[in-house]
Amino acid sequence: MEQLVLAWIAQYGYLAIFSLLVLGIVGLPVPDETLLTFTGYLVFQGHLSLPLALLSGFAGSACGITLSYVLGRTFGLTLIHRYGRYLRITHGHVEKAHAWFRRAGHWSLTFGYFIPGVRHFTAYAAGMSELEYPPFALFAYGGAALWVSTFIALGYLLGERWQAVQRNIHQYLFACTAAAVILAVAYLAWRKWFRSPPLR
Repeated sequence: MEQLVLAWIAQYGYLAIFSLLVLGIVGLPVPDETLLTFTGYLVFQGHLSLPLALLSGFAGSACGITLSYVLGRTFGLTLIHRYGRYLRITHGHVEKAHAWFRRAGHWSLTFGYFIPGVRHFTAYAAGMSELEYPPFALFAYGGAALWVSTFIALGYLLGERWQAVQRNIHQYLFACTAAAVILAVAYLAWRKWFRSPPLR
């Protein structure tokens, strides 16, 4: 699948980037990070324009996550029960996304892109939670811009070395996510124990 995706991008360019990201964000088995990193590499080689690559990547991600949000808001769990197996989405996945959404709130829409297995479900959870569109758009589209820019820039900066790093990209993402969670927990613990007003 990965080689086919890369071949489509090399042949069809911006249209392939847009279309594949829409499908990948909705939940189909598209290697999103590999796609974006390879796009950055093609920009490095001069085959693609950086502004158009960023625009097509952002548009595909924004359309995909909006479609997920609308489906979640319109059909809720009925859609998951009926068609979830075709999109690799189970009731358990949605429950995890709901739990993540309750804990991390709107920010899960922004940073969920960087966490494997989360970005596909946060928009469904946001829709089923009946989050209003303006805050959804602010956090989800901001996350799309950050995510797309990060991985296209990574492919551009790595150049010919992009494949060597890409093979371990999910390990790096997991490590960064774990580090961020540890820092967040440490900060919350510090606020609770060291900034609490003294008892009288």
